[in-house]
Order: sequence, then structure tokens, then C-alpha cells
Amino acid sequence: MCKSMNVVLALAVLASLVLLGGWTAAQAAPSEPRRITVSGEAEVRVVPDEVILTLGVETEDADLQIAKVENDQRVARILSLAEEHGIEAKHVQTDHISIEPRYKDTYERRGFIGYFVRKTIVITLREIDAFEDLLTDALATGATHVHGIQFRTTALRQHKDRARALAIEAAQEKAAAMAGALDQQIGEPTSIQEDQTGWWSWYGGWWGARWGDSMTQNVIQNAGGDPAMTDGTLAPGQIAVQARVTVSFVLK
Repeated sequence: MCKSMNVVLALAVLASLVLLGGWTAAQAAPSEPRRITVSGEAEVRVVPDEVILTLGVETEDADLQIAKVENDQRVARILSLAEEHGIEAKHVQTDHISIEPRYKDTYERRGFIGYFVRKTIVITLREIDAFEDLLTDALATGATHVHGIQFRTTALRQHKDRARALAIEAAQEKAAAMAGALDQQIGEPTSIQEDQTGWWSWYGGWWGARWGDSMTQNVIQNAGGDPAMTDGTLAPGQIAVQARVTVSFVLK
């Protein structure tokens, strides 16, 4: 009987020690620091120094060979035109080719209309002031569609780095202001993450598609330079290089 009581007593003491040890460890474990997480956004406006022109050539005929030959001839004339405008071959690319038989009833494939042959030509033009003349001549030469006109800067990396630095600065200022409103102060940053920004375009199909996202900027900075102008009515002005970051700071 005494032996049984000793065993029970020993178990009770052991359980108490385990509970006490667990409570002590929980009390000793460091608590997670208080944090504030904010986003910072910035935009640097830049004068573009190149333009990407995306042209489409579409021909159709009941005879596939005729439709294809006519398309090839139109494309060849446009490629020759680009050369006449002093554009290097590496800046001219045939980007999309497709041949499609078309019917009045597409489901049943009845009422054959003809074969549609399509090609896309992408031209990178470094002299913006020659852009209007090139576009006009291309349409007169054989291009049937203008899929896209995109003004860009060749110094994107430089301006992107500047926009990112401004975005981080904006995030720090925002965090300090928000913490200050609650009589708090921020400490060291604990994490920094760059978010996707800006806009993009692609033309996976013939008519193409375009997606983009817009956002409200904390900072807008003019990178300088005179707005790009052309001899005609085109005024590309400035393009926006954007950056957005998410930063967490310790609250003191």
C-alpha cells in the first residue's frame, strides 16, 4: 500500500514539474516584435527615345496559294520600306504567322469563304521623329492593321532603380507618419518586397489583347529632358516608369 502511494506521489510531483517547466518556458520565450507594414509607390516620368510599331498584314482568297503569295509580297514591301528608312534588320521581326480557312457556318464548316493568311511585323524605331512617315508609308505599302504603338525608353533600368528608391523612401515616410499618429516610432525594417507594377501588352491573337494596371502614386518625379516632338501632329510627351514596394518596420 505504501509502495503504491509512493508511486502516485512521484507521478504527481513529476506532473507538477512538467507543468511548471512548460509555464516557465512560455514566460521566457521572446514575444514577437510589434510591426507596421506599409506600401510605397513611385513614378518617374521619362521622355521616350524609341517606339515599337506592331503592324499586321492580312490577305484572303479562295485559293490558299494566291492568298499566301499576296501576303508574302506585302510583307516583303514593308521589310524593304523599313530598310529604306534606315532601320537595321535586327530591329525588324516577323512575330506572328497564321493561316485560317473561314466558313459562313463555322460550327458545321459550311459555306467556304476563303483562306485568311496573317502575319505580324514588329519594328523598333529609334528615331521617333521619323515615326509618322514610317507608319504612313507602311499602310500605303501593304499593312492592313496597326496592332500596337508603344513608346519606351532604352534607359529603363536606370529609371526603374530610381523609381524603386523613391518608393522605399515613400514607404518609410508613410510608416513614420502612421506610427506618429499613434504616438509610436518605427525602428529597423524587417522585410522589403517589390510588387509588380506598370502595364504590359501582348497580342496572342490576331486582333491582339492588352492588359494593364493603374495605381495611385505616392511620389511623381520628372526625370528631365524636353518632351519628344515630331514634325507632324504626334506628341508622345513622357512615359511613366513605376515601382511599388511593401516594407515592414519594427514599432519601438
